[in-house]
Amino acid sequence: MKNFAIIVAGGMGERMKSEIPKQFLVIGQHPILMHSISAFYEFDKYIEIIIVLPEDQITYWQQLCSEHSFNIKHKIVKSGETRFHSVKNAIELVEDEGIVAVHDGVRPLVSQNTIKRCFDTVTKLGNAIPFINIPDSIREVENNRNKPVDRLKYKLIQTPQVFFTKVIKKAYQQEYIPEFTDDASVVETLGESINLVEGNRENIKITSQVDILIADTLISKTGE
Repeated sequence: MKNFAIIVAGGMGERMKSEIPKQFLVIGQHPILMHSISAFYEFDKYIEIIIVLPEDQITYWQQLCSEHSFNIKHKIVKSGETRFHSVKNAIELVEDEGIVAVHDGVRPLVSQNTIKRCFDTVTKLGNAIPFINIPDSIREVENNRNKPVDRLKYKLIQTPQVFFTKVIKKAYQQEYIPEFTDDASVVETLGESINLVEGNRENIKITSQVDILIADTLISKTGE
């Protein structure tokens, strides 16, 4: 079966207080999005990679690829109104049977072990969603009151979220509803049971300057 990676990179960088979209900010020696793409290429040199970008960022991305001599082959599709519509646009380019991973472009530190666990689990159980445990105590807040809850009953969900092509293509034929917060929630409405697999704590979603500092430190330690 053929492997596909859809990498969604539609951020604008408002929370970064940066004019440069966050997926293009540099950590180590390369833009964040290049690290994310490289992780899947390292897992499978023959994987088909599809990048989702806002239309007005595509030319800038192509310039970055030229400047950094970034030659990993990939297709580009323009983003939609929501993440749901962006993924749907990308799935239309998936023509062969196989396995599709959907990943956040601003998660450049996903490990090879996490990617492999997800793909291996799909072949056995049909889908795979990486998670990490919540390290801190948490409380539920409602009607100006709060109470402690058992953190072991809750998980932090990451990407890549991985599915057979026939399942995710069918799921994204549905009409959009606001409850579709990630790919698992879309597939789940088909009646599919979601399988959680261990992720890696370094696989943070970069949304702030603090995240940039953390990611840059971790990337630098690997020598990339």
